Amino acid sequence: MKYILISLFVLGAAFSATAQTSPFQIHLEPMNITGVGGLQAYAFGQHDGKWLIIGGRLDGLHRRQPFATFDIAGHNNVIWVIDPVAQQKWTAPISSLPVPIQEQMRSTNMQFFQEGDVLYITGGYGYSETAGDHITYDKLTAINVPATIDAIVNGTAFATHFRQVADGRFAVTGGHLLKIYDTYYLVGGQYFEGRYNPMGPAHGPGFIQQYTNQIRKFNINDDGTTLAITHLPAATDTVNLHRRDYNVVPQIMPNGEEGATAFSGVFQIVADLPYLNCVNIDSSGYAVNNAFSQYYNHYHCAYLPMYSEDDNAMHTVFFGGIAQFYDSLGILVQDNNVPFVKTIARVTRNADGVMAEYKLPVDMPALLGASAEFIPQENLPSFANGVLKLDEIDADSTLVGYIYGGIASSAPNIFWINTGGESSATSQIFKVYVVKNASTSVHNLNSQSIGSLHMQVFPNPNNGVFGIKFNLNKTGKVYLTISDTNGAVINREALGNLHPGENIVTRQLDNVSVGKMYIVTLQTETENATVKTIIQD
Repeated sequence: MKYILISLFVLGAAFSATAQTSPFQIHLEPMNITGVGGLQAYAFGQHDGKWLIIGGRLDGLHRRQPFATFDIAGHNNVIWVIDPVAQQKWTAPISSLPVPIQEQMRSTNMQFFQEGDVLYITGGYGYSETAGDHITYDKLTAINVPATIDAIVNGTAFATHFRQVADGRFAVTGGHLLKIYDTYYLVGGQYFEGRYNPMGPAHGPGFIQQYTNQIRKFNINDDGTTLAITHLPAATDTVNLHRRDYNVVPQIMPNGEEGATAFSGVFQIVADLPYLNCVNIDSSGYAVNNAFSQYYNHYHCAYLPMYSEDDNAMHTVFFGGIAQFYDSLGILVQDNNVPFVKTIARVTRNADGVMAEYKLPVDMPALLGASAEFIPQENLPSFANGVLKLDEIDADSTLVGYIYGGIASSAPNIFWINTGGESSATSQIFKVYVVKNASTSVHNLNSQSIGSLHMQVFPNPNNGVFGIKFNLNKTGKVYLTISDTNGAVINREALGNLHPGENIVTRQLDNVSVGKMYIVTLQTETENATVKTIIQD
């Protein structure tokens, strides 16, 4: 028998989604531009109202078969320029670029950051004719954004606006590149070589996968002609920085300094599940925040960071994507298949550094957001790192940017049935408005996000044995109860051999009926978490 585990989390005596009046609301307005195609996991820069779109994939969720996954047909071999106001687009093939630049510019999941007129791109994964295999590119490329946009709009040559250096420390995909003051940070990600295979590196053609487990820091000395890189000591943490395909968002920290937060990411060391905690990064180092759990929006999706100086509150809004949890009529549901979701949620850090998660009353209109990007409006009041100054937005409704592209999925869980038609790269564009002074602007607190158990059940589905992973701030009485849906207790026991920190126990349900539901509950002196378990053949 196998068990499908649906988790219903309860904080204290019972889970209660607390409504909180928010200082803003989010409104989405869909739009389309004729001729703009679907794209996901791309890099972008912008200048004077126009977007420069590079790389990414033309298809949807990657397939699981090595012969089909990340195939050449899905490469984006053109550069797009899009004007969302005039609703115009221009394209140019990358074939005029030198081969090493061409190959990187059609890869997926590159890291990128725009400093002034220059867009810096590192790494990325894709097929290389030069290497004869799928590789992660060991390159940093600098692109003059205004000059490239002008050249593509006017149909002139643009190869001289691209410069590139090779360095093995840039061979990263699925991480994030950002800047804190004068230093660049390449956070997390992995090196991947060969064809993806969910059965592991020893199956099929095989592959090499190495997480960086690092925050790599460097400075760029760029005089417009020569790129000189000065590498700084990296921070290495094989447990807490073992993350990829996630969101690293610029922040203003409680002390007013620039920083960033690495939210969620995959995969945990002990289970193929997303991380729920986060890592806060600033110019002095990094700190893991185990007092907060993020249950929504786990994979890379579009996000919007905003800071209120009046309240010393940092808000980060996440738009859809892929997550292990979703809300169903006020109940937090766990799906260890980690499905596509519609959830729009925010994480807020208050003046004391305490973080909490809130579900917004608006969702994405479909299963959208994964591998999309939020492209901010230029010239809005913002900090040097791009965080929007929320207090200086005075209008009741302000267009703050756009969401473009990403993966559109036909169903929440498609990975194991994916033939290539179950999802696609969407061409959908959304105008994103921040609405202030809205009397109906109520966001629901996810109480579990500020709890301490951080309970997860894995795997799901499973072969009859499941694990329960949870955290204890201190040792004390912890009870495990299994009952049926009528409340009849099948088993109740006090767990032993527990310790402060992360604990894992494994159990198998016996004497149960196929097709029936059973309830698994963990209870401490201060909180509990409840899991509804469905037995199937």
